[in-house]
Amino acid sequence: MQRYPLYIGGAFRDPAGGEWFETENPYTLEPWAQIARGTAADVEAAVAAAQQAFESGWGRSKPAYRAGLLRALADRLEQAAADLAQVETRDNGKLIAETGGQTRYLPAWFRYYAGLAENLEGRVIPIDKPDVTVYTRPEPLGVIGAITPWNSPLMLATWKLAPALAAGNTVVLKPSEFTSASSIELARIFDQVGFPPGVFNVVTGFGGEVGVPLVAHPQVAKVAFTGGEAGGRGVYKAAAERLIPATLELGGKSPNIVFADADIDQAVKGVIAGIFAATGQTCLAGSRVLVEDSIHDAFVERLVAFAGRARLGDPADLATQVGPVTTRPQYDKILSYIDIARAEGARCVLGGGPAPHPAGGKGLFVQPTIFADVRNDMRIAREEVFGPVMSILRFKDQADAVRIANDSDYGLAAGVWTQNLRRALDMSDALAAGTVWVNTYRAVSYLAPFGGYKASGIGRENGAEALSAYTQTKTVWLSTAAEQPDPFVMR
Repeated sequence: MQRYPLYIGGAFRDPAGGEWFETENPYTLEPWAQIARGTAADVEAAVAAAQQAFESGWGRSKPAYRAGLLRALADRLEQAAADLAQVETRDNGKLIAETGGQTRYLPAWFRYYAGLAENLEGRVIPIDKPDVTVYTRPEPLGVIGAITPWNSPLMLATWKLAPALAAGNTVVLKPSEFTSASSIELARIFDQVGFPPGVFNVVTGFGGEVGVPLVAHPQVAKVAFTGGEAGGRGVYKAAAERLIPATLELGGKSPNIVFADADIDQAVKGVIAGIFAATGQTCLAGSRVLVEDSIHDAFVERLVAFAGRARLGDPADLATQVGPVTTRPQYDKILSYIDIARAEGARCVLGGGPAPHPAGGKGLFVQPTIFADVRNDMRIAREEVFGPVMSILRFKDQADAVRIANDSDYGLAAGVWTQNLRRALDMSDALAAGTVWVNTYRAVSYLAPFGGYKASGIGRENGAEALSAYTQTKTVWLSTAAEQPDPFVMR
């Protein structure tokens, strides 16, 4: 059984408490690796190493130097993409087709932010006062505490690492205790590339033992968190106590809206992609499907027929379309919400329970499940399930669709399916969501900002916006006046 230690100050080390825990393959339910159980002492060591690296040069290093290392990292990631995908699939049960696509895409983030690092500029301000030159300069914040979930560990870590490092910050990463292995594999690549010790650190372990002391540490200058709403509230409260910034990417209950004029076959595929891809274990899942009355019955019939053919099985097999649920607590939660939906009066038209084990698998499989006759006041329509469970709601017209879609505590994403350009633009304006996809769903890019409205989070990842979130602005006033003005009067 493989062991994954901590990575602190440029060295792989055993946890201070000497304890390890096992990580399971969600498909076989068999342990395959041991993970270091970090402690507050390990967090202290990691933050100290990160602060030392920041103060001793990384924070004031030349952008071209940082960009060169980021590009070298991208090259090495490209070579390791297939191996990283296998580790991630083994650890969290996500389809190899998806983990492979993600790991092959990661280098683009580091190359993009390498370019932005070399173009991170201040400005000269044409100030309204005589004999003064004023300019600004963006500066890094310091040590970043990054906390990532179990559904897409490397992708979501990269969304934080690339802009943070490009801006000149150092990072202490705390991955989910369920899926830590790929983060340590990433640390090996950082080590091979030759980043200065302490620039990137990984402390694995449990939230209360590692995450809490990381967020509370007095030398952590910002927290970047992706996870559930409850965890996000705790992180935000701790950050507020210390008056430090936080980027939070939290849950969603995203509407995927199908109008009568949509290309129905394409809309069916898009709706399927929005919820059953990644076994529904994604914050941007289009779990509320809004269908116009006039096509409702025909659309549901076609949707059920398509989803009913989904192939469940080994996530390491490219032919598999739906893999296992990653964790036992999540599996139990999904099944409980299926029971809740039935109790509320929703009509199950597909699935509705545990799935038989595919050949060779012992994992936690849930049938792709579709509920019809769902009202927007039902819990199944309002609370994040984070699993392969779809709710279908009817709407009468465009105004009704907007009303139902926006009647939610969340606002991470939304989808619109229509061939009417005016409607597409009007809906994009009216929907209270950080991302609106029109005639597509679940597409992301390093170029496009991503984040939520309302309870779905604060701040944006990706795009140029993310880089600015990891900097602070210094304003410099340079006087060339021969004499100082009246010292008792504000200039």
